[in-house]
Amino acid sequence: MQFDVIASGQRGLDLLIASDIARKIMEGKFNAGDVLPSEVELCNRFGVSRTALREALKLLSSKGLLESRPKIGTRVRERSHWNILDVQLLEWMKGIEATEDMYHQFLDFRRVIEPHATRLAAVNASKEQRIELSRIYREMCDVSAAPFDAERWLDVDTAFHRLIFFSSGNCFYMPFGNVLATVFKWFISYSSKEGGTCMDDHRKIYEAIMMGDADAAQQASLGLMQSSKHRL
Repeated sequence: MQFDVIASGQRGLDLLIASDIARKIMEGKFNAGDVLPSEVELCNRFGVSRTALREALKLLSSKGLLESRPKIGTRVRERSHWNILDVQLLEWMKGIEATEDMYHQFLDFRRVIEPHATRLAAVNASKEQRIELSRIYREMCDVSAAPFDAERWLDVDTAFHRLIFFSSGNCFYMPFGNVLATVFKWFISYSSKEGGTCMDDHRKIYEAIMMGDADAAQQASLGLMQSSKHRL
């Protein structure tokens, strides 16, 4: 197993090592149950001290990717143990092609939390948040009316759904607006291929939030979450 070359200098080496190992795990180059090379071998491959390596392994263990056992070594854990909503872990996932199964799981997860967050947004969104939602929705309309620009749609659709969580007024829902931004982009990029935007559903969500109609907002969000409306 080859590792990326780490730049000289000690500052931040633990993060670079952790990122490199994490991405290899998420790409399947290390599988669940695999034992990592020894500390001596890893230090030689990375060209770092044991201190930096141990800090990196400790960080990955805290995120559920690794576990260390006496006489066995450091082993990769099953995905069920990963702290998949960890912001840093999500950042490390950027650029790694997700599996079809992961998209389905993410849609299932959204079905549980986003419709209720949308319901709360209809009730709790501030004046400023409603103004911002209007701005974002107008941009969505512009993108959908023009020749489809996938990158622009990716940004504006992510902003729309992120703002819904911010507008919920619920301190447990609001962090999802940031934490899930990376996964939103994976999902939207995949499910919106060939120009699919579901603008009618987004319009219903927008109008219900602006009117403060909690029931309609929740139902509109549930409507958008139907699998048939996504490339899955």
